[in-house]
Amino acid sequence: MTLNNLKFGIAPIAWTNDDMPHLGKENTFEACLSDIALAGYDGTEIGNKFPKDPDTLNYHLGLRHLSIGSMWFSSFLCSESYQSNEQRFIETLNFLEKIGASRVNVCELTHCLFDSTQSMFNDNKPVANEQEWTLLCDGLNKLGAIANSRGIKLCYHHHMATIVQTLPETIKLLNNTDSDKVHLCFDTGHFAFSGEDIIEAYEKCHDRISHIHFKDLRNEQTEIAKKDGYSFRESVLNGCFTVPGDGMIDFLPVLKLIDKYDYSGWIIVEAEQDPAKANPLEYAISAKKYIENLLKNFNKEVKL
Repeated sequence: MTLNNLKFGIAPIAWTNDDMPHLGKENTFEACLSDIALAGYDGTEIGNKFPKDPDTLNYHLGLRHLSIGSMWFSSFLCSESYQSNEQRFIETLNFLEKIGASRVNVCELTHCLFDSTQSMFNDNKPVANEQEWTLLCDGLNKLGAIANSRGIKLCYHHHMATIVQTLPETIKLLNNTDSDKVHLCFDTGHFAFSGEDIIEAYEKCHDRISHIHFKDLRNEQTEIAKKDGYSFRESVLNGCFTVPGDGMIDFLPVLKLIDKYDYSGWIIVEAEQDPAKANPLEYAISAKKYIENLLKNFNKEVKL
């Protein structure tokens, strides 16, 4: 196989939603981990139901031969003191270090619309002023240096309904931060939802990508969301997001770029869905089979 050193995981948000915990409130973290192992993945990311005690979490991961790829960190560098962000960040690093994870996905939530009923499109999209950009980029450099000292990479997660959503915004962040301190969590679904060409995005950002999310979109629901001006929550509840192979994105060209630029590390399947409508285990298995077929097709092309 030409592609080397890839690990495939799936995010627990398909079992219990972090922003809307009533979605999947009946699903335990044990059941989530067991489903992930049963579907054949190497690991996952941290979910809101996961044990806060690292020894307890390591025990349950070990039973299922799973690892943790990363963990979300909500930064408020534009609106709260750097010191308060740093304190929470160090606590996160302490936890990640004890569970053997080497990535932390940072997303700036100042002005974000995750909890809002307001549309996230057009003029409603959150934006940062230049002072906020300076606070964000300077703060990320400082946090990234701390992460480096702990053997962990800070990967910035561009995201719908936030101040760093589009490709130009992502490039601005990368251009104004140090390449050895701030890396990128590349998310196919969020770039596609924002109207970006994900192949162009990968080409322009490839040298900073240190973590990858494979998220897909349902074309019809996505078009309705844009036309009707959905909020972020409405987009989730109305089924805009789905797993690879069930939506509009062709992941084979993405896989070719992953090979071209010799990416190594985690690829995490992620789809914010209502588990009552989209059975998590069923979709996890479907996505895994799709990825396995992708790898087979890629290897066939390489041999030709």
